[in-house]
Amino acid sequence: MRSIRFSPLAQCIALAGLMSLAPAHVAWASPSFQPALQPHGPLNTFAPEQFTDRLIVKYRDASSTRAPSAAQMDGTRVAANRQGVQLRHLRRMGLGADVIKLDRHLPLARVRQLADDLKAGDASVEYAEPDRILYPMMTPSDTYYGYQWDLYEASGGINAPAAWDKSTGAGVVVAVVDTGVRPHADLAANLLPGYDFINDTKVSNDGDGRDADASDPGDATTAGFCASGSAATNSSWHGTHVAGTIAAVTNNADGVAGVAFGAKVLPVRALGRCGGYMSDVADGMFWAAGGTVSGVPANTTPARVINVSMGASGACDSTFQSSINAVRSRGAVVVAAAGNSNGDAGQFTPASCNGVIAVAAVGRDGSKASYSNYGSVVSIAAPGGDGSDGITSTINAGLTSPTTDSYGTYLGTSMATPHVSGVAALMLSKNPNLTPDDVQTRLKASARPFPAACAQCGAGIVDASAAVDAAGASSSLVTTIVEVEPNNSTAAPQVLQGAPLVVNGSIASSTDTDYYKFSLPGGKRLTVTLVPNASSNYDLYVYNLSGRLLGSSRNGTGVKDTVVITNSTGGSNTLSIRVVYASGTTGTSGTYSLSLSY
Repeated sequence: MRSIRFSPLAQCIALAGLMSLAPAHVAWASPSFQPALQPHGPLNTFAPEQFTDRLIVKYRDASSTRAPSAAQMDGTRVAANRQGVQLRHLRRMGLGADVIKLDRHLPLARVRQLADDLKAGDASVEYAEPDRILYPMMTPSDTYYGYQWDLYEASGGINAPAAWDKSTGAGVVVAVVDTGVRPHADLAANLLPGYDFINDTKVSNDGDGRDADASDPGDATTAGFCASGSAATNSSWHGTHVAGTIAAVTNNADGVAGVAFGAKVLPVRALGRCGGYMSDVADGMFWAAGGTVSGVPANTTPARVINVSMGASGACDSTFQSSINAVRSRGAVVVAAAGNSNGDAGQFTPASCNGVIAVAAVGRDGSKASYSNYGSVVSIAAPGGDGSDGITSTINAGLTSPTTDSYGTYLGTSMATPHVSGVAALMLSKNPNLTPDDVQTRLKASARPFPAACAQCGAGIVDASAAVDAAGASSSLVTTIVEVEPNNSTAAPQVLQGAPLVVNGSIASSTDTDYYKFSLPGGKRLTVTLVPNASSNYDLYVYNLSGRLLGSSRNGTGVKDTVVITNSTGGSNTLSIRVVYASGTTGTSGTYSLSLSY
């Protein structure tokens, strides 16, 4: 098992000074914004995720409460002795795995070898992995940029004002698993009592272990504190910034607006100085969704959305996947940052875990942010800022410990992720019956095309208004089916019935063409959306029964195509929908989704 610390991947700098900003194209009441911003130094300039002092071990006969037997611990100690370390049992996790503490930090490769030796030598071990250390996903920002362009601008924004007429997120709880929060005046009214899951006082910086105080005492460090050679860092107030993006109090003539300002934020503190352990993050997620964690009071306000703006290098761990599976089984949507290494998000956790909505970042022009990860695991993109334009939200002015409320402008997939979490809350407020899969499907189907280059950034940029529309009435859930071959001619199309509907299909070769037949009821307006894989360009055509072209869309590689057909007659019209190859990948990787909605 790997031990992950999750913590900032780079620097977060907010501009010093006073600025008075007013949004230029916002139709709703505009908050006045008087930020007193302080410089925040580098959060992390080394890679402590390559070290850990913990193992996670899951025994096959483990219960949720019973500690491992003496014989099981003896087997663990034998494996540890071969690596020259001492260990002790630290605690049992909520899903039955055990956290084992080593007597010192070791390189991740050595701890992984210890985990492999333990599993190979003990048949009672279901899995073993390092308890990796994870970090908030943030990249450098050294200037101050504008005011919440991310909510309303046409290129890189999420079209939030149009959504607020239909949903504000009321009745939905969003868990922010992060560094905790400050009781910022522009946020406090939307905060629920949360919990602090950090039991290592070096990490927690609050003098004690797990408790019911999820407030952020600051995560500043001195040089060499996290590891030999690590730089000194100022406090990030990362969780407060993320929470403000989701649910800052809005229309109060002060501060900033939140994406889902009618929702409530459940703060779950799992990151602190030098990051946070995967075991704490996983327990915090499970508890946030209503799961039982030994020694922790029951969560009386389970979350429907869980925001995880953090990550570490490496593919998804068993511990994380187990927690995500359990969370999703309780109806909670997990939204995670894709990462800030300008690389394949499939090589980062938890973005690479199954069932996660992984979020890439775009800049103000709607193109891929220079730092953002990308790849096949990415579901969707959202504004995270780039260059001279960042995301403004609530922070604290203190460089080390808390002082006064303030506002800061940050960049990163950490900042993109809460935009999607907020939109998911808007959707669930509109339709509480949506499952996690429903939310992901409708988010992707309603995303708008990238206005600039963003290869392998998912289905498009999240569109709050379109997503709320896609959430639909509580009785209308998306049906997902697979393409059935042969359907490569007008004489033998695959018949589709009902909407909303999503077809998962593929283009087998450059000569393959897929046909679908659909009966559009009188008076209905049908939206047909084709989302190709990130490496392909497939085109969309819609004909009537006699073969006359009613509409087409021929966008570029990785860009979705949309055709809207209105049946203004009193009777049904039969449509022929065609997906055709233009360029790019085919075969097993030549996938696409075709969605139909009224």
